[in-house]
Amino acid sequence: MELSQVRRIIFAAGNGISRAPMAAGILSDLLGEEYPIEILARGLVVAFPEPLNQKTEAVLAGKGISMEGFSSKELKNEEITDKTLIFTMDQKQRKQILAHFDSANEENVYVLSYYVGEELETMDPYGGPLATYGLCYETLRNSLTKFVDRLKQEKEEKNCE
Repeated sequence: MELSQVRRIIFAAGNGISRAPMAAGILSDLLGEEYPIEILARGLVVAFPEPLNQKTEAVLAGKGISMEGFSSKELKNEEITDKTLIFTMDQKQRKQILAHFDSANEENVYVLSYYVGEELETMDPYGGPLATYGLCYETLRNSLTKFVDRLKQEKEEKNCE
């Protein structure tokens, strides 16, 4: 799928209170108002809505990113359209989505780090010290900066045609 066609990006991971919302907050911060893309965070296993993980919230707040009012939501098949791109944090999550969602396919579900050309998956900071969440933030920001660069490059190439 061409990035210019994407209208929704969903970050999906675990219970949806740490990495997925962290990635969504970072991408929203990087893109600003420049691109008309809906950015969502979803969990793969959400028994009930939960607030943002406190350490995730602290790291994001320290970087000036607010996720005020955030509550975890489980990924739903109807959220996945032909203009949706889903990023997971690891291959296990990707396989889980491909196996359980009819609208998910090889063209719209990716491991974020692999998509941007990195070799390692995004580690799960859950239960670790605040410094681990900070490291996760830096890793995600690096990956998402590469994604935004790719998005901008594709937009420029399209404008030159």
